Amino acid sequence: MTASLASVRRVGATAVTAAESGRRLRPKLVYGVAALLLLIAAILAAADVGEKAGRLSDWQAFVLGVTQGLTELLPISSSGHLILVPWIADWHYLVVAYFWEDVVRYLRAWFHSVRQRAVTTTDERISWWIFAATIPAAIAGAVGEEPIESHLGQPYQIAIFLAVFAILLWLADRLPQERRIGQLGFWPAFLIGVSQILALMPGVSRSGITITTGRFYRLDRDAAARFAFLLLIPIVFGAVVYKGIKHVLLESLPAGSVGPFIVGTLAAAAVGLVAIELLLGYLRRHDYTPFVIYRLVLAAAILIVIASGWRSAHF
Repeated sequence: MTASLASVRRVGATAVTAAESGRRLRPKLVYGVAALLLLIAAILAAADVGEKAGRLSDWQAFVLGVTQGLTELLPISSSGHLILVPWIADWHYLVVAYFWEDVVRYLRAWFHSVRQRAVTTTDERISWWIFAATIPAAIAGAVGEEPIESHLGQPYQIAIFLAVFAILLWLADRLPQERRIGQLGFWPAFLIGVSQILALMPGVSRSGITITTGRFYRLDRDAAARFAFLLLIPIVFGAVVYKGIKHVLLESLPAGSVGPFIVGTLAAAAVGLVAIELLLGYLRRHDYTPFVIYRLVLAAAILIVIASGWRSAHF
């Protein structure tokens, strides 16, 4: 009896390990690819490739790409930063690559589940949870592409949301770390997906709100971040397909936008790869407190800038 129980425990542990082994690309490969992409982006920007006077320059696109790559993957709000960077400077687009083994594994598990008309393994359960959690954000994206607006100026609105959701992240992160992704469950996964809708408000952070919700369900810190990244993949893929068809196939890109688009994309990919590597490595030993502090400090800085009159609360 004891031997049988031990065998069952070993099988269960193996199943969880297979589903959540946390396999990562080799750091040297990550940093090497990131450095190459960033170098190419910088060379193109220095050569003013594809620029047009009066439009977004390659170097502006480079800065915005770096901002996007860093903040999209950290719980500090990419949309808010992409508004704040041109605002403060007075100015008027990888995860798949990093998690490639996870993507292949969960896609294979999902299609196997569909063919068998049954959910029998941990990988299959996780693949269906990701599918379910993607639905709310996909519907929200189809209903409206623009962020939720208010009568407040966007910088002021960003400051409020940065601070409020920083506090929520801090509160959630005080809870015990009791679950891995394979122990999450269908409805918690779905509700984490629902929480992504709040990211339509600049300053909320899509990864931040999904990590916060995951921590409220007592996912451990690494699992909360990993699930947030996995949810990003179908959302970004759908957005790329939609935007590509709408703005590239059906319409032509505006004159002078090709160069900045390429530069910004390369810069975002380079910095994004590094951000994933550093964040997951950090969370294996630490909590989310630095991100909470950063959001609060940034919110205070925005309010100080507005109060000083250096920048208006409206664009």
